[in-house]
Amino acid sequence: MRQGQETAERPAAAEPGLRGSNQSGMRARNERLVLSLVRRAGALAKSDIARMTGLSAQTVSVIMRELERDGLLCRGEPIRGRIGQPSVPMSLAAEGAYFLGLKIGRRSAELVLIDFLGQPVAARRRIYSYPTPDAVVDFTAEALPLLTGSLPPEARARVGGMGIAMPFQLWNWVQYVGAPQSEMDAWRERDIQTELAALTGLPVHLRNDATAACGAELVFGTGERPKDFLYFYFAYFIGGGLVLNGHLYAGRTGNAAGVGPMPVPDRSGRMRRLLNVASMSVLAEAMEQAGEDPAALWENPDHWEVSAPVLSDWLDGAAAGLASAILSASALVEMETVMIDGWMPPEIRAEMVRRTHAALHRLDLSGIEPPQIREGTVGAQARALGAAAIPLSQRYLVEAWGAAADG
Repeated sequence: MRQGQETAERPAAAEPGLRGSNQSGMRARNERLVLSLVRRAGALAKSDIARMTGLSAQTVSVIMRELERDGLLCRGEPIRGRIGQPSVPMSLAAEGAYFLGLKIGRRSAELVLIDFLGQPVAARRRIYSYPTPDAVVDFTAEALPLLTGSLPPEARARVGGMGIAMPFQLWNWVQYVGAPQSEMDAWRERDIQTELAALTGLPVHLRNDATAACGAELVFGTGERPKDFLYFYFAYFIGGGLVLNGHLYAGRTGNAAGVGPMPVPDRSGRMRRLLNVASMSVLAEAMEQAGEDPAALWENPDHWEVSAPVLSDWLDGAAAGLASAILSASALVEMETVMIDGWMPPEIRAEMVRRTHAALHRLDLSGIEPPQIREGTVGAQARALGAAAIPLSQRYLVEAWGAAADG
């Protein structure tokens, strides 16, 4: 998480929805509001927060004193040179709270422990042929004490919850992952959220994996964060998320902007699902047909061993599919930005952005204001970090994660 430096220019007032209330009974929301502003803007003085939220100076002083006492905020060096008392910027305290994020993927599971800034403290990962509830529970039971054991003893009580990011209805994807139907059907009966809550003794929240990755970009992303953006995440299957007016839109069932099933034309003009032209599984299949081993794709997101012709052909097909999906989405919802991230090396992500931009501008854009296409900033761990961001957001932030509840 980027922590900004206070400059001579005063922070602007917060947008509506990030305004506080001086009425009694609003203390918990006002505390989350202050923490949200500091997370977004970096170090802020009490006077800045009062101006941005509309809260009284006395209310802000009480809130920040309590947050400092609770170890969630820490003081910076006083800024002198202004009229009156020196301004003391307050920042998030990294050790103030910790959260766990579990990513359950079709080829691997990952458990990460993050601090209050969103920085990974420790992580463990396991690769498998296909996911089963038993494999996930066993992995979590094995990895959990290793992660929490990396913290000082006094910090372990500050682990505030676990988030799970996983594809929904895993039993419906047997034909794509090559798993026995009987083993995948176990996901129909098992309540993984309840099981892991009992195992960890923590509050556990569940979200779709690509939605969680989009949430990681919203909460932990660096640089300019647009208020409205469509998000694509490349994994075994491509997935997506949608942010509207600065809030993650999860939809009625928690699967909004699940872009994989979107119909797009392939390069022959035949209509296919986006996941059938723009997923990493498509690249893996092409590698196998070319006599190349795709196993390394799932092992290391920073380095792919794939021949240039196979990679380029996949990039072209995926970019064309993304361009068509972006055009359709832009006709329905005006978006200023599209962000592309995934389990891939940064240089390949940058090339995917470049080719998608070119493919979009080869289409008929009449009546459409094409969005800017940018790289995501979180990277390969976005799903696990997004999972950990769920309990963090639920407890300490005002950002909405959509109307859909856990499960």
